[in-house]
Order: sequence, then structure tokens, then C-alpha cells
Amino acid sequence: MKLDRNASWAGKFEDNEQRIKDFWQSSTVKERLEASFYLNSIVYNFDINNPPRMDRTVFSMRKNS
Repeated sequence: MKLDRNASWAGKFEDNEQRIKDFWQSSTVKERLEASFYLNSIVYNFDINNPPRMDRTVFSMRKNS
């Protein structure tokens, strides 16, 4: 993933906010999801090509009677 340096610039906060909003609204849903997955990999410190598996032992199912 490459950082798009055109999405933000030094200036008034309101101008930056509108420009960033326009950038994300013009991107596709796939691009937004890829960016959010990339940011999650940075925050939770996992390899983007090898994400952690969900621990299925935490969840349980029971039948309602």
C-alpha cells in the first residue's frame, strides 16, 4: 500500500477536513476496506499477509429449551 500525499496538506483545519472527506468519498469501497485493514494491522501489530485467526474457543453455543 502506498501513502497518498495528496490527501492532506498544511492549511486551515476546515479545508483539510473537507479535502480528506472528498478523498475518501471518491475512493471505492474496496480501497476503504483495504486502508482500514492496513491500519488495523498497524494498531494490533500483525502481518497484513498473515492475519491472526479468530479464537473459536471463546464462543459457545447452547440450545434454548
